[in-house]
Amino acid sequence: MRLDLYQLETARIAAEQGALLDQARAVMQQGQALRPLEDAGVLHALQVLIENAIGKAKQLLKAAGQPVPVSAHDAFAALATHQLIDAADVPAWHAVVGLRNRIVHDYMNIDMVQVRAWVQDGKDHFVIRFLLEPFSIPNKT
Repeated sequence: MRLDLYQLETARIAAEQGALLDQARAVMQQGQALRPLEDAGVLHALQVLIENAIGKAKQLLKAAGQPVPVSAHDAFAALATHQLIDAADVPAWHAVVGLRNRIVHDYMNIDMVQVRAWVQDGKDHFVIRFLLEPFSIPNKT
């Protein structure tokens, strides 16, 4: 897929899933509890956003002519190494990838109180900003 089309689709998905999380955040900010179906929607939206970010990270590396690691953790570390993201953000990316891994693989041990707090605090905006940023690829080295 062409990078410009990939970026458009990435941004569309980010906007769509971000809007769902905004709706959940609004419910929580009104002091209402999320219903089980809404909790499931929050988890799904987070999973899709994070997987979208992992895909973009790997596409950025590929476009820069760099090796693309299998591990999502390694992909974000490589982005920092090649100055495609701020190195100070790598721990936050590792936490985000860890959340995605827990949603997908360790779903029986998800602490929804923490997930809701993460969403209520707007921490998903970090992922959405990355997804909305246009591709910026330096010259291949």
